[in-house]
Amino acid sequence: MKVHLIHKLDERHMDVLNAALDAPVQWSFGKTEVPPDTDILIGGRPGKSLLDASANLKALIIPYAGLPPETRTLLVARPHLKVYNLHHNAPAVAEMSLALMFAAARCLVPMDKSLRAGDWTPRYNPDPGLILAGRRALVLGYGAIGRRVASLCRAVGLEVEAIRRSGPQPGADGVPVHGPQALEACLKRADVLHICVPDTEETRGMLDASHLDLLGTDGVLVNVARAAVVEEKALFEALRDRRIHSAALDVWYTYPTKGRPRDNTMPAEHPFDTLDNVVMSPHRAGHGETVEIARATALARTLSALIQGQKPPHEVQPTLGY
Repeated sequence: MKVHLIHKLDERHMDVLNAALDAPVQWSFGKTEVPPDTDILIGGRPGKSLLDASANLKALIIPYAGLPPETRTLLVARPHLKVYNLHHNAPAVAEMSLALMFAAARCLVPMDKSLRAGDWTPRYNPDPGLILAGRRALVLGYGAIGRRVASLCRAVGLEVEAIRRSGPQPGADGVPVHGPQALEACLKRADVLHICVPDTEETRGMLDASHLDLLGTDGVLVNVARAAVVEEKALFEALRDRRIHSAALDVWYTYPTKGRPRDNTMPAEHPFDTLDNVVMSPHRAGHGETVEIARATALARTLSALIQGQKPPHEVQPTLGY
């Protein structure tokens, strides 16, 4: 099997990948050219020329969860190509979602900031933090990450329900799973909202000011999915005006680009950095050496299944966007 990796893994992770493969592959690497006899292409954002370079191309593996919009457009026009994701980062992202939830609910960031300046005043003032045990969490998106988030929330004493595009169904450990039409009713009952949906045309902008108001003044919003799921202005104003208690965000509206340096790019048009009820994280929930090893191992499993003529897990439907 001839496999082209657009972005070569570093030597350590290539060693993990090759050791985990059930059969050898013939590798090629490069961002601009794909050999004309390539069977499988690995990369998140291959252009038209890369997708069309090989008449033998049978599958694209996107080495993370999600389907970039520009890639989706190209793949919809190429229905003969099978597309697969990797969900190797689900444990790490779910753990970050819980960490962010507690940091926001218990107001850890402003307390940390005060104590770094020698100010113990927060210890003696009324505590603005929320105790979450016995409250209700809503998990929006019940895929690999959402299911783990739900399980962790239940383990720390939260009641949990979830929403999934495919509609009502039994969830793991008895978690009630509803269809999208139940969103407003679920938000009225929820104290914590964990956003775990994929980035699709349906999910962009799906939460506006009216939805945040349903979450209420004790509501905590945690987003480890994509910022665009929540309208930026609505979220900023709900936090600024204390219409919700707090938010913890690992995903943002503006990212560094060639024109925006990594060390001087604000993550949104609105000044979330001026609010003390926001926990800000630079889209790092799925990062780390352990995660990269898991990525290499999951990639090997997917490749091995294709080589053996089996169907790998996590097939993507480009027409749906996930």
